[in-house]
Amino acid sequence: MTQPKNRTEAADACIEILDTDFFRALCEPARIQIFRVLVLQGRSDIGSIAETMPQDRSVIARHLQTMERAGLLRAQTEGRHTFYEIDGPTIAARVEQIAGLIQTLVPLCCGAPNS
Repeated sequence: MTQPKNRTEAADACIEILDTDFFRALCEPARIQIFRVLVLQGRSDIGSIAETMPQDRSVIARHLQTMERAGLLRAQTEGRHTFYEIDGPTIAARVEQIAGLIQTLVPLCCGAPNS
């Protein structure tokens, strides 16, 4: 995205940032819990994740797929098992990209920080 030049472009850029699979994947409490489980356990298959959650395995599987599509997780299939892990480098790059764009929006929409 090019640098916004006015408030309308800044508003559109904010919506473009916030209305993404990345943020939508983080807005579901069950997905936050799955993320927490993966932080605590590391690379895990659906069975070990499901042991810690009240949802059915099929629901957890859908959440994992959503998180993978959003770039939060990596999946690797080994035989009959699929293992999931947090995709730290992709998350860090996405957050850096978002922070950079927000820095360009501050002068247009949010005022200068207090000195």
